[in-house]
Amino acid sequence: MNNLQHTIETAWENRELLKNTDTQSAIREVLELLDKGKLRVAEPTEDGDWKVNQWVKKAVVLYFPIQKMETLEVGMFEFHDKIPLKRNFAAQGVRVVPHAIARHGAYLEKGVVMMPSYVNLGAWVGSGTMVDTWATVGSCAQIGRNVHLSGGVGIGGVLEPLQATPTIIEDNCFIGSRCIVVEGVRVGKEAVLGANVVLTKSTRIIDVTGTEAVTYKGNVPPRSVVIPGTYTKEFPAGNYQVACALIIGQRKPSTDKKVSLNEALRDFNVAV
Repeated sequence: MNNLQHTIETAWENRELLKNTDTQSAIREVLELLDKGKLRVAEPTEDGDWKVNQWVKKAVVLYFPIQKMETLEVGMFEFHDKIPLKRNFAAQGVRVVPHAIARHGAYLEKGVVMMPSYVNLGAWVGSGTMVDTWATVGSCAQIGRNVHLSGGVGIGGVLEPLQATPTIIEDNCFIGSRCIVVEGVRVGKEAVLGANVVLTKSTRIIDVTGTEAVTYKGNVPPRSVVIPGTYTKEFPAGNYQVACALIIGQRKPSTDKKVSLNEALRDFNVAV
């Protein structure tokens, strides 16, 4: 790993090295390790935090310029791209419904279910997670175990624009329909996002459950129940409502099971 890291870091600083066979082999080896789940762009630590392996993320970025465009044929369908598609889902114990697509370099643990959806390279998706219809898991995003990404959810990647921290959805979260979580936002374990919540690094996440509001940015505390909201902001042209997210409560013990997650929202009369 140390040799791989050194090669990647050196090539990151000097792109001329991408022409070298040894450099290309190292980049492809990293992608192969990511594809098999033997390496991660980010990983949880024992203290409950996350460690980002920046050099691995750099390898993902460097994979694009060394790849050549080619025609990929899947039955009657044709694609023209640089990145191969992930294969051998049966052997991995992953259910993939047509027209779900995962790119090479993404890792899907045994028990993942992909409805017609998309998982980009460098992403890690944990066992028992459902990536529901038209949901997107961006490059290098980390999705925990027993997560439900509902229909139309957009989990941002790190490639466009390039950013340091991947988006992280921790274990047992429920992400409601049409939610957008981008720019390296971290959603803590067992949190529930109601439909249409949009979270960026600059989005105010306001806990309104106490006598005084508490504001977070870039991080949803574990077990939070979150809905879309607005707050008033003054502009030169007047006062206008700006989007935010509101923490309106905590998940109850009765909603700990995945099959009951919808009830975590209904407890607060929130749309799924």
